[in-house]
Amino acid sequence: MMALRRISWIGLALLLVLALSPAGYGQATGEPAGYPPAAFVGRIALTPDHGPAGTLVTLTGSGLPASAALDLVWHTVTGSWVLRGANREEFHGRRFDLLPVPLGRLTTDAAGNLGAQFKVPQDFGWHHDVLLLQDGVIRNKAAFKVEMKVRVAPQSGPPGTPITISVDGIGWQNMENSWTVIYDNRFTGWLSAVTTRGRARAIIPATGQPGKHVIQIVHGSFTFPYMNMQQSPRPERPTFSFEFTVTGRPPILPPPAAAHGLQIKRGTPPSGSGPAIWTDIISGPVGQPMTVFGRGFAPRETLELFWGTVAGNRVSGDGWADESEVAGKTQADDRGQFAFAMEIPDDLGGSHAITAKIAGRPVAETSVTITPSAFALQPASGPAGTKFTIHLKGVGWTETANIYHIVYDNAYVGYACGFNSQGDVQVFMKATGEPGWHFIDLYPGIYRGRDVAGVQNFRIPQLTYAADHPGERLPAFRFAFLVTK
Repeated sequence: MMALRRISWIGLALLLVLALSPAGYGQATGEPAGYPPAAFVGRIALTPDHGPAGTLVTLTGSGLPASAALDLVWHTVTGSWVLRGANREEFHGRRFDLLPVPLGRLTTDAAGNLGAQFKVPQDFGWHHDVLLLQDGVIRNKAAFKVEMKVRVAPQSGPPGTPITISVDGIGWQNMENSWTVIYDNRFTGWLSAVTTRGRARAIIPATGQPGKHVIQIVHGSFTFPYMNMQQSPRPERPTFSFEFTVTGRPPILPPPAAAHGLQIKRGTPPSGSGPAIWTDIISGPVGQPMTVFGRGFAPRETLELFWGTVAGNRVSGDGWADESEVAGKTQADDRGQFAFAMEIPDDLGGSHAITAKIAGRPVAETSVTITPSAFALQPASGPAGTKFTIHLKGVGWTETANIYHIVYDNAYVGYACGFNSQGDVQVFMKATGEPGWHFIDLYPGIYRGRDVAGVQNFRIPQLTYAADHPGERLPAFRFAFLVTK
């Protein structure tokens, strides 16, 4: 009986080094650009030929070149979001580039037979070519289908329990990506895995009255879930269903709104000795105290500091433009240095230039990034029908940052835009539902774009915002409202 050789998985650190095709092949037909030439001989088989990541696969071959060294290669892609424009403000979809991953080198016996084992790597779902190459030429290949694996944990808990949805093996092609979450037959949001190699992780709160509630994971490239999958062009796509039991124990409430923002980042002085300015805070929320420092100026020189921003909107037809206003005046000391205290202005989220000018002439520049922040609900309790306010600051202006999506008890309600109001977002809602705790979540998303793949994931909550959002890193915000009798 032919002996089998075990091959270990090469670390993902090698992946970026081995990409062959800068053109990508997300929408290609036939073999992608950069695919190796082929001269087939013999046959190979994989057992099994399908399974989740981590599956131990046995490869057998016969009729191959005798006593030959062959490279075993796993073919996949690497994904990225495409952003364009001077400020990377335009969303142009997603891109997938060919990515061959070496699994090891094998040697056939004198009769051209081969046997080996390898573990399926964590990767995008659906079909992947497993190639045998000799001097860069494909001698044979087989296909392995990576199957999706979905986990929901925990399975029970009080209202507000964080429920983690973990998915491995999401595909990268149109009919295999963009999975959506349904909670008690209500659309909650979508799960992306473009830059995470098919892996998605989302956290939603347990909502509803005590008893069983149903969570479903369903495919939906065109914004919302595709409900009659068995009659679709790809009926083999699975639908996953789980039960969560809401118990009557005291609720798990979200932390205060102020704790939901991103961590403040601090800056350091630039290198060099010429005129320069910098800030001790390079990223933070509206109202955060910070200091602008300067050096390399003439002693007792007077400087004006200007704050740059963007003003306008995308819907009125008037467009938007870069603007700046005076943030303050300061004077260098006898050593040509200064320290100017200020607060991060009430403005749009994103990067803002701070420019130092002398007699109207720019002499130095730095930048500060505003990150979104939230206030507590006002009020946070009352009978059904009570009007309450959601208030955010620092919402951005790019196509990937200028809206937040509102989800009430895991049901998507709508979105709010912050561009026209310079990052200030106020949403007025009315409390609904039975007496008890109700949960309101705000998720980032994508306002609009030009996705050549034809996928339409616009203006819906991106539940995987933390690891896979295009463009800016953005927080989600979670609130709780107590409906009284």
